[in-house]
Amino acid sequence: MRLRVLTLNVWNNRRNPRRDEIINRELHRLNPGLVSLQEVIETPEQRQFETLLGGLSLHSTHQAGVLEKQPAYSDRYGGGAVTRWPHRVVEVLDLNLADAQDVPWRTLAVIVTIPDAGELLFIGTTLSWRLNAEAVRERWAVALSDLDSRHRTALPTILAGDFNASSDSACIRYMSGLQSIEGRSVKYHDAWAVAGNGPGYTWTTDNPNARLEMDRIVRQPNHRRRVDYIFVGSWDTHPDAHCRVGDVSLAFDHSVEGIWSDHFGVVADLEIGKEDRHM
Repeated sequence: MRLRVLTLNVWNNRRNPRRDEIINRELHRLNPGLVSLQEVIETPEQRQFETLLGGLSLHSTHQAGVLEKQPAYSDRYGGGAVTRWPHRVVEVLDLNLADAQDVPWRTLAVIVTIPDAGELLFIGTTLSWRLNAEAVRERWAVALSDLDSRHRTALPTILAGDFNASSDSACIRYMSGLQSIEGRSVKYHDAWAVAGNGPGYTWTTDNPNARLEMDRIVRQPNHRRRVDYIFVGSWDTHPDAHCRVGDVSLAFDHSVEGIWSDHFGVVADLEIGKEDRHM
């Protein structure tokens, strides 16, 4: 079955209130099957989901709906969300650590029933954003792979989100099977590395909103990184199924009526299913 997956950091409610409407318009056009959204604000005062998903036949879950207590700063910086077909939440992972306590985002793991294919584990995540937090991201990457091992199904797991790390960083190399962390190793296919065209920068000074953040945080010119990813499980852990990466491209990578997010999104077309042992 063909499955379209999309990830996007919507940048909470910063800058322009019309951005949610523009994202909604593009979601209608792209019509993804699975969506991981980051920094979505969902409070009694502001329900950003309603505008983002208006008119779309999506089944959605926001971390605010499955947590007893909302994390600090989530009213300003939002939280994680996953959408599309009916699904059930199997775990909400709190990745706050002693050296990364200012992160309100939670990782959502849901089991989705894919038509004509079966059940699939879909994980939407956001990792620590600080430039010097790679040690934290390394531990989080291991925690993500452990989360997968607790709930994975026969179909290859899909992980999507804002990893806040470039492709040469240790946490992404670990996810891609290129290095170990503390004696642990895994293998996921980085969809962009398989089928993307060009560098695939998703956080770049070419985006004026991102440039404003970089002027505050990076303070160096011409900063460009690929930090948003779609990973799919490999044969090693899913020997009886496949998830072949087809077209992969950037999404929301240009202004509409002068309006941008601060990240570009990633959209991947996958072919997923169980192996026919009679072929």
